[in-house]
Amino acid sequence: MTLRFYDTASAEVRDFVPLVPGKASLYYCGATVQGMPHVGHIRSAIAFDQLTRWLQYHGFRVTVVRNVTDIDDKILAKSEASFHPDFEQEPGAVPEEEWWALAYRYEQEFLKAYDVLGVSRPTYEPRATGHIPEMHALIQQLIDRGHAYPALDGSGDVYFDVRSWNKYGSLTRQKIDDMQGAADADPRGKKDPRDFALWKGHKEGEPTTAGWVSPWGTGRPGWHLECSAMASKYLGTEFDIHGGGLDLRFPHHENEMAQSQAAGQGFANFWMHNGMVTYQGEKMSKSVGNTVSPAEMLELAPPRVVRYYLGQAQYRSVLDYQPTSLQEATAAVERIDGFIARAVRALSTDGSLLFGSSGEVPDAFAAAMDDDLNVPQALAVLHDTVRAGNSALTAGDLGTARQALAGVNDMLRVLGINDAAQPAADNEATAALGVLVEAQLAARADARARKDWPASDAIRDTLTAAGILVEDSADGPTWSLQRG
Repeated sequence: MTLRFYDTASAEVRDFVPLVPGKASLYYCGATVQGMPHVGHIRSAIAFDQLTRWLQYHGFRVTVVRNVTDIDDKILAKSEASFHPDFEQEPGAVPEEEWWALAYRYEQEFLKAYDVLGVSRPTYEPRATGHIPEMHALIQQLIDRGHAYPALDGSGDVYFDVRSWNKYGSLTRQKIDDMQGAADADPRGKKDPRDFALWKGHKEGEPTTAGWVSPWGTGRPGWHLECSAMASKYLGTEFDIHGGGLDLRFPHHENEMAQSQAAGQGFANFWMHNGMVTYQGEKMSKSVGNTVSPAEMLELAPPRVVRYYLGQAQYRSVLDYQPTSLQEATAAVERIDGFIARAVRALSTDGSLLFGSSGEVPDAFAAAMDDDLNVPQALAVLHDTVRAGNSALTAGDLGTARQALAGVNDMLRVLGINDAAQPAADNEATAALGVLVEAQLAARADARARKDWPASDAIRDTLTAAGILVEDSADGPTWSLQRG
């Protein structure tokens, strides 16, 4: 099946044909580092990590750029608040913290969350503050082409003239007259309230460190400008895929596309957006009190389970969090791990096949992933393979079991589940536990074959007391660790 992705700009699923044969270029929006990472940030990162891994599986050499917005109104406001006597922020916040220190501290928190959940590091992760000259050059191009102008009120702002670009609104299929005014600057200096800031003149009370000299006066870049400048610097003026959360389509990505194309760039060939995370069907909101953070999830379940949960939906769909969500994900991961432990016991005495690989995922898995990253269908193939592997082990068909084990490991690798943090000691303990439990299950099977029910029940009771849940099925017994 041809590799196909949904393109937001054309509103259709299209064949993916890279601009350069054998290579793929991806830019996706990273964090505005003004606070701790929330679950939406991490879901987006996992979605584009899955995309990257699948492109790599197809043999593409993938260049991934994920930006860090380290200068922004919200960052300055958060820093300013830290100097007030009644300062009260989330855990880890630092009183009297300069904006640049705050941004760097939260940037490290994002990296920790990405790493623990198995999100691969990008090829490059540029910071906005390191690309001011490129932003100046882009602004000047837009002014020269008649698509931007210095503010009419002498504030030092520079705006993009939305009415000068007849394609403005095409990404989100909106008409200019139906849009609200851009809220990123005082409208007094604008030709049209919808014109958005490319450059923001330095304001009284702002720290001097948050200003850079420019041809239009000291100031700092607008949010949308940053991504356009960094994407084109590292991926060229035309590249394969631009990604981000659904909430970024407007105004952020609409403005990015407009200013880049107005400057004469082809920019992104595909626009891909991941869906939001909700809480029991409602939008997550701190004011409502229905938020759940990655850190809170990691207190409830291991990283592999959290990775499984956040990556289990089709990337464009809403992922709804329920109080039982992590329990269900835990059960799913334990079924997979139970098969792996059982197969390792049957196929090897030293666990060397735990990370075995055939080099190719099953055809049905590949077809699902080729179809706009249909991860739910791909996971169905994964679990079907686990069931088939367990049946083969019960039947003593070690050849089929070996093939199933390799396929399961390959699919886990593509989905990134095995790259979520799990200390080596935990891996060794799990393998050792698997050997011991399988030996007990073999003894129980012998007792049941002899119709020695007291002995069979005694073994099960011993395992239950040790926190091992045994489930009997037509494919043979499976086991999992009871949690909570």
